[in-house]
Amino acid sequence: MIKISIVNYTNTLPFKWALKRSSIIQAIDLQEDIPSICAQKLKFKQVDLALVPVALLPELDTYFIETDFCIGANGKVDSVKLYSQVPLNEIKTITLDYQSKSSITLTKVLLKFFWKLQVAYLDAKPGFESEIKDSNAAVIIGDRTFSLNGKYKYEYDLAEEWKKFTGLPFVFAAWVSTEKLSREFIEEFNSVLKFGIENINKAIDEDYNDTTLSKEKTIEYLTKRIDYNLNSDKTKALNLFLNYIKQL
Repeated sequence: MIKISIVNYTNTLPFKWALKRSSIIQAIDLQEDIPSICAQKLKFKQVDLALVPVALLPELDTYFIETDFCIGANGKVDSVKLYSQVPLNEIKTITLDYQSKSSITLTKVLLKFFWKLQVAYLDAKPGFESEIKDSNAAVIIGDRTFSLNGKYKYEYDLAEEWKKFTGLPFVFAAWVSTEKLSREFIEEFNSVLKFGIENINKAIDEDYNDTTLSKEKTIEYLTKRIDYNLNSDKTKALNLFLNYIKQL
C-alpha cells in the first residue's frame, strides 16, 4: 500500500475526484491534509508521495518530483493573498499563515528582492484573520480567502506579484517523493491525474460541496486561476524560487 498525502483544498478537487474513481485507489492510502502537514508527513517519511509546498524541497536530503502536474498559477491565483489595511510601504508586521510554507516563503522573497521592504514577521495563531488592522498585515491561503477577498483595503495576490517581477508562473506545490517510486506506478498515477485535469467540469459536477464559493466561481477558479501543468516555464520558475530561498 503506497501512502499518499494530498492537500485538502478546493484546488486539488480534480486530483481527488480522479483518484477516488480509479482502480489505483485500491493500491494507495490517500490522506487529505493541509499543506504544512503534507510536508511534515513526507519529510518524516510517514508517506511515500505527497503534494507538498515546494519551499520544503531544500529541507529534504533527496527528493524526486514524480509527476507532470502541480498546483501552480500563471498570474493571479485568488487564493494566496497578503491582506492589509495600509499600503505596502506602511506595513510594519506581517502575520504568516501556518498552513503553507511556500506562500510564506514567497512573501519573504517578494519583500526582500522585489518590494525591498523590511517588516517583522509574526506566527499565526487561531483567529489571526481578524487581526489585520493598523500596520499589521497577514498572509492567508487556501479556501479561507474566498470569504475574505474584498474585505480589506489592500490585497496583494502573491502569484500575480511574482509574475510582475519575474515574468514567470509560480509553483506552489508539487508531487514529491523522498525515494524513487516505480515507473509503472508513477505512469499510472500520472495518467489518473491527467484524467482529472481534463475533466474538471465533471469533477465539480460530481464532487462540488463548497459553501463559500458558487459552482460557477469554482469552475472559474480551477480552470482560469489554478494552472496544473508542470511545464518548462514552471520548472524554470521553481528553480528560480529555490535560488532565492538560498539567499533569504
